[in-house]
Amino acid sequence: MSAQNKPIIFSFFSGSGFLDLGFELSGFDVRFVNEFHKPFLEAYKYSRKVMGLPDPKYGHFLGSIEDFVTGEKAGELQDLVEKAKADSLVGFIGGPPCPDFSIAGKNKGSEGENGKLSRVYIDAIINNKPDFFLFENVKGLWRTVKHRAFYDEMKVRLEKAGYILTDRLTNCIEYGVPQDRDRILLFGIHKSRAGNISAVELEKKFDWEDKIKFDKNIVLDKSIWPRHEKYMQNSKKECPQILTKFHELTVEHWFNRNDVNNHPNGKHHFQPKSMQRFKTILEGDDSKKSFKRLHRWRYSPTAAYGNNEVHLHPYKDRRLSAAESLAIQSLPKEFCFPATMTLSNMFKTIGNGVPYLAAEGLAETIQVYLKSL
Repeated sequence: MSAQNKPIIFSFFSGSGFLDLGFELSGFDVRFVNEFHKPFLEAYKYSRKVMGLPDPKYGHFLGSIEDFVTGEKAGELQDLVEKAKADSLVGFIGGPPCPDFSIAGKNKGSEGENGKLSRVYIDAIINNKPDFFLFENVKGLWRTVKHRAFYDEMKVRLEKAGYILTDRLTNCIEYGVPQDRDRILLFGIHKSRAGNISAVELEKKFDWEDKIKFDKNIVLDKSIWPRHEKYMQNSKKECPQILTKFHELTVEHWFNRNDVNNHPNGKHHFQPKSMQRFKTILEGDDSKKSFKRLHRWRYSPTAAYGNNEVHLHPYKDRRLSAAESLAIQSLPKEFCFPATMTLSNMFKTIGNGVPYLAAEGLAETIQVYLKSL
């Protein structure tokens, strides 16, 4: 790889670009962006314009990844990949929609409409042979017997296509994200770049923990965090002294860091029909399936705002705003959505996205490895 050429990224299932942003700001050249849902892609474009980031060289592509694998655009993608390889190393990144592998979701696995897209993403990798790739998905793909068999089958196909693989079940809180969010991460490098090394040798060279900031076994220990406390609107509470070294993992730290009250999306939140139920839930009581009130001096549960899951503000009689949810996903405060975007689309794309600090940590880890080749 030429020292002056950035590795080139082809992004699939891009959503509003949280994963891509981590790569963009870590020295990668994101040239190709593919997203199926138009409002998410429009938010992607809008956020980059606000942040002063360039458009992808090859463009934004609205449509299904299937168009680029078995459809009329398959040849176009192959041509772009070959063109990019003349400039630098080329990588595919993507997290196929995951409800079919989620224990809390549809659980239909590889036969569900979304589950099939994981297979199509692997097909895209095998057909186009990027130098490296990143696959991101929910832990259900690893921990359910049926789904694990599908995952292992995908890995075998990738290995037969010449890829050496390494994977890890990672919690995003390890990167400093104020959220308990487990994800499977699978990285592959083609033998034509890495040499004919074994997976064990790759494990030694590719250091998953290089950019990790926190030991998840320590920070996910509930005994060190405040539990349920009386809820009072607009109440004030000092951060417990014992949490000083974990302060940056708290919801309140990120609300302040991102200045959520003055953020462009600070007033974008759902209005409840009745306020009474909101007032009865204790601060920090996230034990219920639906209504969960966050604690200001604790991290958030997984930012999942579908399936009737409602996350309440720690000390206000309302649900979280889009700005607050973006903060919990550790986005830079400059990142924002267009005011014309619907609330449903805002919260869906937030819940689907890879937290920014996790994306940044992954990108930097991959960058270090690629420079070692």
